[in-house]
Amino acid sequence: MGRGHAPLRTCAGCRAQVPKGDLVRLVRTPDGGIGLDAAGTAPGRGGYVHCATACVEAALARGGLARALRTGVGEDAASRLRALIDRMQERV
Repeated sequence: MGRGHAPLRTCAGCRAQVPKGDLVRLVRTPDGGIGLDAAGTAPGRGGYVHCATACVEAALARGGLARALRTGVGEDAASRLRALIDRMQERV
């Protein structure tokens, strides 16, 4: 039997509620950019997405990631995010 409960988070792309460990946390950096929060402990506004190209694209297209981070997501930040997710998928 497991202990406790797993906290749920919502993917900014597909809007599915899943355990926090199944998602990647993205955080708004002080300069307004977007960074990966691998440990899940970085201060500031954060948003969660699945480590899947489809979810990242949906989060960018629908504005879910911008809404979660409360900042605009420029094309340069979006392309860096896409490259980061692609690299993460290659490792898995």
